[in-house]
Amino acid sequence: MQTTPLSPEDPAQIGGFELLGRIGQGGMGQVYLGESPGGEPAAVKVIKPSVVDSTSRLRFAQEIDILKTVWGARIAQLLDADADAEQPWLATEYVEGPDLGKHVMTHGPLPALLVLSLGATIAEGLGYVHKQGLLHRDLKPANILLGPNGPKIIDFGLAVFAESSASLTAANTVVGTPSCMPPEQANGEKPLTSAVDVYALGTVLLFAATGHLPYHANNIHVLFHMVTDPATAPDLTGTPPELAPLLTSMLSHRAEDRPTVSKVVQQCRALVEAQGLKLAQARRRLTTYTAAPLQEFLSVLPAVASQDVTPPAPALSDPADTPPGNGPRSAPADESAAEPTLFLTSPHQAPVGLPAQPESTVLAPQSAQDERGDQEEENPSNAQNMPRRARGTGRPPARSLRHSAQARRTAQQLREAYAARAAF
Repeated sequence: MQTTPLSPEDPAQIGGFELLGRIGQGGMGQVYLGESPGGEPAAVKVIKPSVVDSTSRLRFAQEIDILKTVWGARIAQLLDADADAEQPWLATEYVEGPDLGKHVMTHGPLPALLVLSLGATIAEGLGYVHKQGLLHRDLKPANILLGPNGPKIIDFGLAVFAESSASLTAANTVVGTPSCMPPEQANGEKPLTSAVDVYALGTVLLFAATGHLPYHANNIHVLFHMVTDPATAPDLTGTPPELAPLLTSMLSHRAEDRPTVSKVVQQCRALVEAQGLKLAQARRRLTTYTAAPLQEFLSVLPAVASQDVTPPAPALSDPADTPPGNGPRSAPADESAAEPTLFLTSPHQAPVGLPAQPESTVLAPQSAQDERGDQEEENPSNAQNMPRRARGTGRPPARSLRHSAQARRTAQQLREAYAARAAF
């Protein structure tokens, strides 16, 4: 996950977490890389002072309550939070790695076998969420982090209890990411069921396999019409043949026609085993393939970049594979894994308040009709079709600075350098 220096107006710490850099930002808040007093890295989300009001506090408190409830190996865990602070904040487990959207936009689509591994892993994680009576409601490529221990689901800010029809949003509004939203959610139907997350996972897997989402349009209302129109089929262009039946069923217009998350796991497993591998082996290959080089702070300042960091060797592919980034289906630059936050009170009102980074969409429906650990086996049968990492070069591995005094000194250097270059 790319980290940038703190700006002069950023706090040095929040809730006892020392802040080391910026991870990302949106319309509601800023996310920092932090370190606990005991040296534990964390993603610290802070609500911007300009948007702190009773409604934002209530929504933030709901997100904290959800994070206290959900658990599982595929969920970024809550560490600490304070919804009543002057600037409400929460700290979650820090996942070292890019989100799926950035990885695909940078390196191109994943091989089909790895998409199946991703699907089984995330579907199993969603199964634990659903067993607790919860729905994510905003699953998208940007909310899947590709960490060193496998993919993890983040951002439960829009999560709700499955049996509840209540919402913190205004009446007749739709909340979510349009391109990843199922028709019933786009139509404002309540209560929603676990099928909404199955559909969203289908859009995530389609993006992972092809670099595009099922529906895309320049106009938000045209996009919503495409999503809700049963006669407009999702765009599966470029989908590998072995994935097409599964994705078609997951993206079914009617919720009752979609498989359950447990069925998704079973189908992914069957397709992986048909290629001569166990699912656990495919998962390890996914983690190896998507593991990104560490983003050390020193890389921001060329003058000191050579002090401590030796970059890991790049990923290599077998001759039979197309290297990441040069595949025939690389994502176009103008297609994003997420949508910007829009607040529309009528179908003709212009968007306002676009954030620097994409988040979710809040949109009023247009009409009454639209309301809405083992070692891998040597030389598996299809090993020639899978990318492998380069062998070691004999150099010592890159040393992480995040848990050391050097990390704090580096963060201070970055603050001072940033302040020296700033025009204010």
